[in-house]
Amino acid sequence: MSKLYRFGVSLEKPLIDAFDKHIKRQSYQNRSEAIRDLIRSELVNKQWKEDGVVAGVIVMNYNHHKRELVSKMLDIQHDFQELVISTQHIHLSHHDCLEIIAAKGNASEIEELANRLKALVGVKHVSLSISAVEGGTF
Repeated sequence: MSKLYRFGVSLEKPLIDAFDKHIKRQSYQNRSEAIRDLIRSELVNKQWKEDGVVAGVIVMNYNHHKRELVSKMLDIQHDFQELVISTQHIHLSHHDCLEIIAAKGNASEIEELANRLKALVGVKHVSLSISAVEGGTF
């Protein structure tokens, strides 16, 4: 069971006013939740920069009629099979598909997977989102 620690923070009035507006827009219940999320986000970014183990989601939009694109995408995913946990294929229109790839592994390898997919002709957009792996230090 984790313990809750309390500490004080001193901020200038304009900064706390801006923060309060931010937490209201984000629908936080209180400042503590917002501060916890900011700290977690910074720690995940640190893991990413230090090439730590992270979980990631690659979301890509592509033209599935582009010759051999799907085959090339699958070949790349197989090259990174130790990272790929799951994929989901969604038909958006007659020409466009959305592929969602869940991955877990070293940050640099997940980024390389996303970059190789992004470079394929016929891929319209790729985004990568990362998160901490369960059992991390935070």
